[in-house]
Amino acid sequence: MGELITVARLSELPPGTCRHVDARGRAVAIFNVGGTIHAIDGTCTHLGGPLGEGELEGTVVTCPWHDAQFEVTTGQVVSPPAGQSVATYEVVVEGEEIQVDIS
Repeated sequence: MGELITVARLSELPPGTCRHVDARGRAVAIFNVGGTIHAIDGTCTHLGGPLGEGELEGTVVTCPWHDAQFEVTTGQVVSPPAGQSVATYEVVVEGEEIQVDIS
């Protein structure tokens, strides 16, 4: 595991929600799926929409710009117009801190 970067607090991300965060200049989208935190690249591969500002339903996020959908546990495209998956990041929760490894 590389260097962990604290991006948010658990209290800021209730179950069923998502958030756009900055991890040292990299856009990352974090999600709370039933108490488990997931992190993926925050930029939609279609036209660069902010995935952390999308709508989370179960484990699928819908991009707020053009409705592309991604599986937040794997980064895989679920529905076009995006044609390419996004990266996933290792998440560690230390107390209240949500940390991601973007290395």
